Amino acid sequence: MENYTVISQAEIERALSITGKINDYYYSKMVGQRELGTTLLISMIVNGHVLIESVPGLAKTTAAKTMTEAVNGRFSRIQCTPDLLPSDIIGTQIFNYQNNVFETKLGPVHANFVLLDEINRSSAKTQSAMLEVMQEHQTTIGGENYPVPDIFMVIATQNPIEQEGTYLLSEAQLDRFFMKAKLDYPTPEEEMTILNRIEKDVFSSTVAVATLEDVDYLQRTVKRVYIDDSVKKYIIDIVNASRHPENHIYKDLAQYVTLGASIRGGICLMEVSKAVALLNGRDYVTPDDVKAQVHGVLRHRISLNFAAVADNVDEDQIIDAIIGATPTP
Repeated sequence: MENYTVISQAEIERALSITGKINDYYYSKMVGQRELGTTLLISMIVNGHVLIESVPGLAKTTAAKTMTEAVNGRFSRIQCTPDLLPSDIIGTQIFNYQNNVFETKLGPVHANFVLLDEINRSSAKTQSAMLEVMQEHQTTIGGENYPVPDIFMVIATQNPIEQEGTYLLSEAQLDRFFMKAKLDYPTPEEEMTILNRIEKDVFSSTVAVATLEDVDYLQRTVKRVYIDDSVKKYIIDIVNASRHPENHIYKDLAQYVTLGASIRGGICLMEVSKAVALLNGRDYVTPDDVKAQVHGVLRHRISLNFAAVADNVDEDQIIDAIIGATPTP
């Protein structure tokens, strides 16, 4: 605990005030999709990236824009297609005939919140161009490095149903995302609310309820949240069980796992758990904070074989089994 700095009650209350305003604004426009709202907020706090999987038309773009509006950030949307080039994302050099010099034109990725719509429709070469940006927070154009904003979040979407003309994301690309959210259709009652809000044109008005400075405050504060070694060991045990499921869960489930979570998975789970603790008004992490978002952190880091698809077994079932088999401190 020698590096642990106590977070005062006033600091916690300020953090809760900021996140409360963002949540209120978000749900004043969005209906349902609680998992997505929580995922976006947590990822903003830890300055991480989000992968969203759902069929088209479930307001993924609206959710990303609403979260951006709430903090008065710069929003950029990139529609991914098979002919999209890396330069279309990161930028390129253009020759100025008047001055006889090359000028650098930065791409749309240089924003606070970047929506990569249907990322699996872009080619592997274009997908790889995002790796440096997502990991290093910079682009390289003409041998020069251009940093993206300090508050930088990539929100990528993919359609799990239609696979024609798509390129599967590599494990290395998937691992760059802090969290993955899965969306489903709204209930009839929620859909009625959506129609009413569309009719009232609630999406046309935008009022920022926080600032990028507030987001920076949240990001600095969450780093000071205390996590005990016993909770760290709990995270390590969960991650290790995903790598060696045959030693921890029933063999009829373990047989479906081909690859477990990476070291980055454990790091992300720790950072996300700190954010959950802060959102709960605490300056320390409990095992329940780890469990709260473990599915969102690990579901895209556990690879299953074709037998799992045939038997209708998904990653969340494996994670449930791992949590059930891992002793809680």
